[in-house]
Amino acid sequence: MGPRELGLPMRVASPEPAGLPAEVTIWEVGARDGLQNEKETVPLEVKLEFLRRMADAGLAVLEATSFVHPKWVPQLADAAELIDGLDQASGVRYPVLVPNQRGLDRALDAKVRDIAIFAAASETFAQRNLNSGLDEQFAMFEPVVGRAVGEGIAVRGYLSMCFGDPWEGPVPVEQVVATGKRLLEMGCHQLSLGDTIGVATPGHVEALLRAFVAAGVGVDEIAVHFHDTYGQALANTATALRHGVSTVDSSAGGLGGCPYAKSATGNLATEDLIWMLDGLGIQHGVDLGKLVDTSVWMAEQLGRPSPSRVVKALSS
Repeated sequence: MGPRELGLPMRVASPEPAGLPAEVTIWEVGARDGLQNEKETVPLEVKLEFLRRMADAGLAVLEATSFVHPKWVPQLADAAELIDGLDQASGVRYPVLVPNQRGLDRALDAKVRDIAIFAAASETFAQRNLNSGLDEQFAMFEPVVGRAVGEGIAVRGYLSMCFGDPWEGPVPVEQVVATGKRLLEMGCHQLSLGDTIGVATPGHVEALLRAFVAAGVGVDEIAVHFHDTYGQALANTATALRHGVSTVDSSAGGLGGCPYAKSATGNLATEDLIWMLDGLGIQHGVDLGKLVDTSVWMAEQLGRPSPSRVVKALSS
């Protein structure tokens, strides 16, 4: 597809006066967060081809899989085989999610150099997802992060339920900030703020980001991860960008959900994010046409259409 066929949006804003970053890093989670909740097992060769196609489209960060116990996420039981069979493209990062010390052992055995841990900002989700309390979860993460950093491995911290919890309701901003700061102080180089059930609104996003900055956390240490349950993911992302955030999590084709929170729907679609970034004149390095083709192909593998509006518009 060429630009005329795609009908790319007209750029009407310059990043500088609008307070926007000149460039955004897209942290692509389609192969991990996007597929982890699929009921039918996705063949290993399909996952590998999905990653290859996304790298070819220009995505520079591809979260490949998770070294979680197969009992909890059966879809990712082939993590070691996937990393072993992955033809890693030059200049592309392939981080993996590591839940605990055993997961780190497996990641080290696979010679992974880029990992992420997954913490909770609410007590109930910590209990349900991590079998640990809000404070107690750090006893599990500290040895993982310390050991990984000692091995020269980059560690990202995911923080889930930052805007609302399906059991507790709204999560206090100060609680989210305190939990996130502990992950950064532990040694995480980046904190991804997750709207796991998609209830965030722009005002809430602004309040949380301002609270982190007031607590001494730089926006360069923060990424955002929005789900689109109520159609707010793009609006929330735009708000984060205007407050200086320059790393955004998204999933090709809008795939995804959370196996531990039934109200969590798909992630922000990478194609929808790119359409907005193009209109704002923000650089991202991704070929939208190739990515649309990739998501159409993946939708065929899964047997259902992509929920991404941009994919639908450009592939019809």
